[in-house]
Amino acid sequence: MAIKLVAIDIDGTLINDDLQVTSKTVQAIKDASTQGVKIVLCTGRPMTGVEPFLEQLGLANSDHEYVVAFNGGLAQATNGRVVVNYTVTFDNYLDILNFATKQQVKSVIETEDYIYTTNQDISPYAVHESGLVFMPMRYRSVDQLNAMRDQLVIGKFMMTDDKARLDAAQQNLPADLAEKFQIVRSEDYYLEFVNQQAGKGATLAALSDKLGFTADEVMAIGNAQNDESMIEYAGIGVAMGNSIPSTLAKADVTVADNNHDGVAEAIEKYVK
Repeated sequence: MAIKLVAIDIDGTLINDDLQVTSKTVQAIKDASTQGVKIVLCTGRPMTGVEPFLEQLGLANSDHEYVVAFNGGLAQATNGRVVVNYTVTFDNYLDILNFATKQQVKSVIETEDYIYTTNQDISPYAVHESGLVFMPMRYRSVDQLNAMRDQLVIGKFMMTDDKARLDAAQQNLPADLAEKFQIVRSEDYYLEFVNQQAGKGATLAALSDKLGFTADEVMAIGNAQNDESMIEYAGIGVAMGNSIPSTLAKADVTVADNNHDGVAEAIEKYVK
């Protein structure tokens, strides 16, 4: 069956180690889009961290092009219209924040407009995330956040701390708390929590259904743990050559790494 939607992770997949999309990959994506194939960027980033790439790929500000953001917390048209909403409730945020505080682990939440932290001594990993996704960061106390809870759309909660602290926190996480979230270790210094219903695979499936596509008509390309659910969902699951071992094991096929146009290779091979 012909591929009608291509889901593409950003970091480690679409972009190379210099954080650039190569001209070959841009052209392959534009060619597929011109043929009517939907190109859906699927990422842990908020929309602010996706917009520069949408502009480059000719997919920005459309009601008919889509992004899966926050590791599946939201699926949005690229003009901002929300299509699938699996965000984190404020009460669940308070529960995981309380645990992180007890573990002496720093954390943030990412919303549609800002990254918020309750840590006055802000984690350098949080600062790095702010720069990576082009989203400003604000310090707010728990009381201040509580006062604005009805206006907050929490895409995800992130523990942002040293590897050893996150290792310990992950090991100590109570089962009843873990059951409230989908949990992904996206980097040694990032432990991410999204709505239990979310995940790239679940949200991509919901978006595909709304667009009238079956899994057999979807190809998903990624390189890391948070990509595995969409790779398993898709009719063709593609692992980049730089993927972690578990991602390689779940994929149907492997292509070149992110520094050698693996995305372009997958599109040229499997999108007719």
